[in-house]
Amino acid sequence: METNEGKNFIERIIDEDLQNGTYSSVVTRFPPEPNGYLHIGHAKSILLNYGLAKEYGGKFYLRFDDTNPTKEKVEFVESIKKDVEWLGAHYDGEVKFASNYYDQMYEAAVKLIKKGKAYVCDLDPDQIRAYRGTLTEPGKDSPYRNRSIEENLQLFEAMKNGEFEDGAKVLRAKIDMASPNINMRDPIIYRIARQTHHNTGDKWVIYPMYDFAHPIEDAIEGVTHSICTLEFEDHRPLYDWVVREVGFEQPPKQIEFAKMYLTNVITGKRYIKRLVDENIVDGWDDPRLVTIAALRRRGFTPESIQMLMSLIGVTKANSSSDYAYLEYCLREDLKPKAPRVMAVLDPIKLVIDNYPEDTFEMVEGSINMDDPNAGKKQIPFERELWIEREDFMENPVKKYFRLFVGNEVRLMNAYFVKCTGFEKDENGNVTVVHATYDPETKVGSGFTGRKVKGTIHWVPVHHAIQATARLYENLVDEEKGVYNEDGSLNLNPNSCTVVDTCYVEPFVKNAKKQDKFQFVRNGYFCVDEKDTTDDHLVFNRIVSLKSSFKLPK
Repeated sequence: METNEGKNFIERIIDEDLQNGTYSSVVTRFPPEPNGYLHIGHAKSILLNYGLAKEYGGKFYLRFDDTNPTKEKVEFVESIKKDVEWLGAHYDGEVKFASNYYDQMYEAAVKLIKKGKAYVCDLDPDQIRAYRGTLTEPGKDSPYRNRSIEENLQLFEAMKNGEFEDGAKVLRAKIDMASPNINMRDPIIYRIARQTHHNTGDKWVIYPMYDFAHPIEDAIEGVTHSICTLEFEDHRPLYDWVVREVGFEQPPKQIEFAKMYLTNVITGKRYIKRLVDENIVDGWDDPRLVTIAALRRRGFTPESIQMLMSLIGVTKANSSSDYAYLEYCLREDLKPKAPRVMAVLDPIKLVIDNYPEDTFEMVEGSINMDDPNAGKKQIPFERELWIEREDFMENPVKKYFRLFVGNEVRLMNAYFVKCTGFEKDENGNVTVVHATYDPETKVGSGFTGRKVKGTIHWVPVHHAIQATARLYENLVDEEKGVYNEDGSLNLNPNSCTVVDTCYVEPFVKNAKKQDKFQFVRNGYFCVDEKDTTDDHLVFNRIVSLKSSFKLPK
């Protein structure tokens, strides 16, 4: 007999429902509102709903809760579809829309009116709010609550026919104005809004409210377990009321779980929209954001996000995870996958004075030392090389083992070189370092005569690929938190550093957009899909190579 030990609380509920015959199969859905781009928090819901359907051999739907035409765009629909597919959540059938069920929702509202469970109300929004009561005091009945069924049917049809101005009337569920749950105090289920809808055009001038539409959508589609986040827990009685009163034979069951929060990132749609509208970031997919589109553009992988969700797990308790958790998952995923290349981001020239001029040779390096099957690559080696500025010191500090006059180091995959001198410009900045090489010390030659303590990477000057590298830090100031006291965003002025003098070994010459590499000592980088051209590569640093983060036990 299969045990549920080790399963999360949702899986245990599903097991029980299947065992007692409440449902014969499992159907889940991801139901975003197309009013913005998805962010990392949505990934948990996508992967949870998809994973449950896959685990139980059921179905998973992608459905848009498009009941608010004032904020919805086709752009958002398309971006969400791309995000869901990129994450590896394969939905069954065609993409679904709440707006496809508007006729059935209207009929459901009429049914509630006929049952005496809904009425047309003329109170304005402020009056409805005042009548609703408080958390400690009951609400009071609307003066329009006892309209006859016939009058309500006529008024609701007139609302549908566009005979009233926007906001003049609403349709409310008739439940209990004294309920301790404010959501049950005669909530609005339809309002008048003359807005062109992205899917239905101008067919409708009334639109259902989310709390009314959502359970009906689930029921129509045969969803068994409506998995949502904790803020909907207080809405569950209304969800159950709607599917019960409308009369669905096998109503879905709503189950709430805790959202995923990451520290020091911006996920609020209104804040991200403001950053986009004020051109503080380069669109919804700016690599400093944590929208799924931004993470994809920066170079994150679906597997790294899947790993994060698996490590975090599913609970009923809200908690926050360090952003470094996600970076850890990314490093673990990229380490065996990403080709290793030498790239210099802050270059000074190294001239090997005793190496022949106007010639070069090929030296061999591993494509990925963590994957023996990745093979080898050939790298041009010549007299003039680019090295990192930090790999030379005029006055070396203690335990500095890289280049300084008189010191010898290994050039990665190549030879030993000994520093003999350097040149400066008129401002006192070192521009050229001079050295000699020992031709007996080539990697693979079997040389064992002496050892050196330092190894540095390099790029051949005349064979290098010049590229742009973008180095990212958190968009918000980690020390001060995401928000200032006045609610404004606490932006980090150094969130993006653009390096135009990035030189990379020619292995990347044919790199395509979204290709990922490990730049030796500099981090993991991805070819930007937006700004890279046929003539010029732009690399986004996805993550640095090391972190002090430790995986919790």
